[in-house]
Amino acid sequence: MKTVMILGGAKGVGKEILKSSIEKGYNVAFSGRQAILGNEIINSLNVKNRLYFHELDLNSIQGIEAFYSETIKRFKRIDSLIIYAGITPVSSILETEEDLFDSVFNINLKAPYFLIKHVLKSMISQKSGSIVFFGSAHMDCGHIDRTAYALTKNSLYTLSNHIARHYAKFGVRSNYLVMGWTNTEGELELRTKEGINENELQEKAASIVPMGRMLNPRDPVPAVMYFISDQSIMTTGSLIRITGGEYI
Repeated sequence: MKTVMILGGAKGVGKEILKSSIEKGYNVAFSGRQAILGNEIINSLNVKNRLYFHELDLNSIQGIEAFYSETIKRFKRIDSLIIYAGITPVSSILETEEDLFDSVFNINLKAPYFLIKHVLKSMISQKSGSIVFFGSAHMDCGHIDRTAYALTKNSLYTLSNHIARHYAKFGVRSNYLVMGWTNTEGELELRTKEGINENELQEKAASIVPMGRMLNPRDPVPAVMYFISDQSIMTTGSLIRITGGEYI
């Protein structure tokens, strides 16, 4: 039985990946800041023996290591790692203060880096594994008010290619999924703070995204499930764009 580890998983697309993984019969270890959300998911799916939630502050390297250790303790192996969690603060290079810069890099880049450090050792030992990075169309240059975020997403793309190039000989695959504009809880919360409701957001997206709508949290899931599965056993170092045709 495969074990899928999700950095994130309590909300948005991560939660949809979790549900699809459970439907496939996989074990799932997932993380988040709020234990109440993790426990609600576990109770609602009624498969407690195949789910593990780890309450996690992504600023804590010790917490990252504990998440890895507990997953191995419970499920003995990690077949796939999904790097989903991240933050998207609104700030141009002219407005970015040091604490915001550090927060974005700690959560979006440093946390995944050190989780991968541990997971890679496990995957090398078992001579197999699949890592899926969630990227963004901001990775190439970013909107003017997403500077630090854009830098972290581009760095994750480099990290994905680095792993694909140097760890294929151990049976480890790494692929990068560019996710477009998606109506996740985080996106809706951000727009609400800006005074934009969901209907207005959908109308705005329809005028910008070439395919006429923003993504919903289910849209990227089939690609992720392919990367998790043995059908993608020879797929590594790839980039797939699920953006509705949007480029930034």
